[in-house]
Amino acid sequence: MPFAQLADFKMHYEELGTGVPLIAVHGWLGTARTDLGHVLDWLATRYHVYGVTLRGYGESRPPQRDFPDDFYERDASDLLSFMDALNIEQAHVFGYSDGGEVALIAAGQQPTRFLSVATVGSVGYFGAGMRPVAQRNAPATFLENDPELMARHGITNAKQFVGQWIRAIVHMIDAGGDVSVRYAPQMTMPILMMLGEEDRLNPREYGEKFIEKLPHHNGTLAMFACGHPIHDQQTEAFRKVYGEFLRG
Repeated sequence: MPFAQLADFKMHYEELGTGVPLIAVHGWLGTARTDLGHVLDWLATRYHVYGVTLRGYGESRPPQRDFPDDFYERDASDLLSFMDALNIEQAHVFGYSDGGEVALIAAGQQPTRFLSVATVGSVGYFGAGMRPVAQRNAPATFLENDPELMARHGITNAKQFVGQWIRAIVHMIDAGGDVSVRYAPQMTMPILMMLGEEDRLNPREYGEKFIEKLPHHNGTLAMFACGHPIHDQQTEAFRKVYGEFLRG
């Protein structure tokens, strides 16, 4: 699998298919393959797909993931640098969970480079109701009990890893909750936001706050009868909705 040499790390990515570029971004504690494997393979039947693994995760080097207050902004900058490194002038972008937040920020910062944006389990706004849901990830027992997951990401201290992520999320909530809403008015590309009815971390009303800020009624919020990973729990419905969005 190839690597893109960026300023201070090597980004691992998968490259599949041919045609118009489409970049896929995974979520927290994921990689391109583990979070989005079947999505990459499906999209590669029609697009030139790049499945990126964000800094510090999986095969990207060095494996030292951390979560400063601006980690979403940092990841968005990495995504844009990846496009520069591979001479990708324009692309569709799909993001899952944290990767969706990254995709929205990147598209808001450089809107002319993105043909469309689609997200699963991402809302662009973190309201107060998200605080207790995020905090329930502590203590980090779920991670400590998964040595394979810890090894995949080179994690040596599960409590520190999870604690950093929670602290950064809570900081964003306390700062007003704006993850990417401030960029919405300049985002003119088609946007599809997909949320699960049972996703307590990303409720519908938070997604609506982002959609209503878009300038030309170019956003769609699609709800699914499932939890957070729509592409895994409602695969057929996900492919129908996202496929129709891309064809449109």
